[in-house]
Amino acid sequence: MGTRIDATAYIDGSSLADAVAAHGPLPVSSVLHLAAGLAEGLCAIHAAGLVHRDLKPSNVLLAGDGPRIIDFGISRATDATGLTMSGLMIGSPGFMSPEQAEGREVGAPSDIFSLGALLAFSASGEGPFGEGSTPALIYRVVHGAPDTARLPEPVRSLVERCLSKNPQQRPKSGQILDELGGVQPTAGWLPWPVAGSPHGEPPPEIAGLSAARAAGLAAPARTPTELASPADRGVPPGQATLGSAGAGRTNGNNVSGDPGRVPDQRHGADL
Repeated sequence: MGTRIDATAYIDGSSLADAVAAHGPLPVSSVLHLAAGLAEGLCAIHAAGLVHRDLKPSNVLLAGDGPRIIDFGISRATDATGLTMSGLMIGSPGFMSPEQAEGREVGAPSDIFSLGALLAFSASGEGPFGEGSTPALIYRVVHGAPDTARLPEPVRSLVERCLSKNPQQRPKSGQILDELGGVQPTAGWLPWPVAGSPHGEPPPEIAGLSAARAAGLAAPARTPTELASPADRGVPPGQATLGSAGAGRTNGNNVSGDPGRVPDQRHGADL
């Protein structure tokens, strides 16, 4: 019998949860690139007959060439039965779908709901159902309307459709990609200092700025509406408006090198 060796690639980047906690909400352009990258990943996951079931900020890595979905610890095949007991809730309150929160069967639309909540978090710094105890969050997810008032367009319209209580009214991952017009994360899709180096120094293109200016750029990011100009996002004149490219920060996560094909960190299963 041969020996199986599962190899995974090292991804140099922080999680979305850590990035927002450290630097604040992402600019609108970065959120739209994030949406496109995650929708592409979900297309691959769902095409493989799987449902992730725990898409949340801490399970998304922000790599320099696009986001990666990680942790398939509670994923399941869409046609699987008997994996959980009836009425057992599995997932993360505030980011799970109403059907998942109530312990009902979930499919691909459940991941789309989670995507909407995740995008709202990335653009505002908070989940669309606020904070609080697990019972309070579950009640809001099932019965309450999401808070999307602070989300900028076009993020708001996409998030609201993803957060429909009716799974059949949510867009499919392929439809989201089509609506975004083929936008794909490329070098520079993340603003500095989210895409900064492991030691926090600015990328070469802005390293020549004065110490005072660099210190100002290193402050926590402001809301998307406040980041109106490239200069406000730490991008010097003539650079791309999506922000300056830089090496991602090291966080010790190992996932597949293909943005849409990711393994289970704990079990080494590759889609």
